[in-house]
Amino acid sequence: MARHGGGRSWYGKVVGAALGVTMLAVGASVYTAQAGVVNGTPQAGASAKPAAVQRVSPTIAHASDAGPRGVNITIDDGPDPRWTPQVLDLLREEGVKATFCLTGIQAQAHPDLVKEIVADGHVLCDHSVSHDTAMDRKSEAYQSKEILDAERMITKASGGVRPLYYRAPGGAFTPHSRAVAASRGMRPLGWNVDTKDFEQPGADSIVETVQRELPGGPTILFHDAGGDRAQTVEALRRVLPWLKEEGYSFGFPVR
Repeated sequence: MARHGGGRSWYGKVVGAALGVTMLAVGASVYTAQAGVVNGTPQAGASAKPAAVQRVSPTIAHASDAGPRGVNITIDDGPDPRWTPQVLDLLREEGVKATFCLTGIQAQAHPDLVKEIVADGHVLCDHSVSHDTAMDRKSEAYQSKEILDAERMITKASGGVRPLYYRAPGGAFTPHSRAVAASRGMRPLGWNVDTKDFEQPGADSIVETVQRELPGGPTILFHDAGGDRAQTVEALRRVLPWLKEEGYSFGFPVR
């Protein structure tokens, strides 16, 4: 995990993510879901009923539930009214499911897009309220608030579907933030392939990065907000068919 650098103000210098495994005694609470959920997806005909939040591992996930030839497509920082619909269209065309790491601010501003993401069978990830890449240098109370407020904002925007993962902005995890997320049923989520698409290096460079770095791990990081994402859309248009041709299948990060 690394903190993004250059290219845009949301990301700071590269630093190592905290890797401790301390768990906090943060009590699990109960959400009233508006739909039954399997892997983050509302199930038709499910009645609304309280669902207890199950604690998950606080270790940072990278593996895919699709097995050794599985890949996880992860999309960060949205939803964005211009770029998210284009990404969703591509995923539909290719029959691919992805993990969308949403900020609380963007989810609150665009609830219809959050609902569309869920309706298409993708899963949600908490990416904090404000995308503060210096979270790991701030108080534990601040870290908790960023994570838990975003969880509530995303769940409300989705119509009751909770995020299943937590990705720290820029990889700024701490033992505390991972434990808070895990206590709320959100597995901390890392990445293996950083496409650097936020730097707008060109679609060719983004595709080449995926092809070069994928042997190192299955979780690929893209962005659908925070700037012009035309290069990301074009790269996805080429990467998704290539992955299929290479015999990869698409899954979600392990829980």
